[in-house]
Amino acid sequence: MATKSTTASSSSKASSNSKPKSATKSTAPSRAEQARTAAESAVDVPVGAVLEVSDRVAELVEPFTGRSAAQKQLRSYGTQLRRTVKRSERRGATVRRKAATEARKRRQRVETTLKRNRTEVEQRVRRVTDQLPSFR
Repeated sequence: MATKSTTASSSSKASSNSKPKSATKSTAPSRAEQARTAAESAVDVPVGAVLEVSDRVAELVEPFTGRSAAQKQLRSYGTQLRRTVKRSERRGATVRRKAATEARKRRQRVETTLKRNRTEVEQRVRRVTDQLPSFR
């Protein structure tokens, strides 16, 4: 349930920052937005979990001293797990957004370089063809 509330708040933030695509003023997210949010969450959780695991490799489980202590410790682990899953989802979403931004920047740089190179080649071809004698 905690993941759903996080996802819902994330989708409301995302939809409030993005411009509406249609002229309708409905506040409910579309099915496509809901599906996108669910897919992002499905990706964000494992990515964030991997990051969390790498952070906590050194931590080991404490030995249990008795039944009540073990039950208390298990409840504590459940709470920690819920918090960790939420944190993992947030971290995964952050990494995904940064990667997407970097990919867009790189694509723009490549396209700019490609356009510049294409223009230079076209200019050279025009110069060479202008210098060639006409066979007509």
